[in-house]
Amino acid sequence: MQGNGIQWERGTMKKLVAVLTLVLAFGAGVVSAQRVHDWRDLDAVQRHISQAINGMERARAANHYDMDGHGLRAEEHLRAAEREVNLAISARAN
Repeated sequence: MQGNGIQWERGTMKKLVAVLTLVLAFGAGVVSAQRVHDWRDLDAVQRHISQAINGMERARAANHYDMDGHGLRAEEHLRAAEREVNLAISARAN
């Protein structure tokens, strides 16, 4: 019985992390896809993406980096989004 509880907890944690990642990525996408009305919006997007990256790093560590590669790919996508937002912030200065 005890083994099944651990397996259930691991499976539940993986699902929770996957859902959290999708929600954060979707939220970052929605925020960044909206028309920029104020350049401070980009600063907020940058903060949200950074928070999502930190959350993903913690989640991957909590799962001993065992997420069938999905956690790593999610983190890579978040880092790509972070680079793009940084480029947009740099472009506003020009």
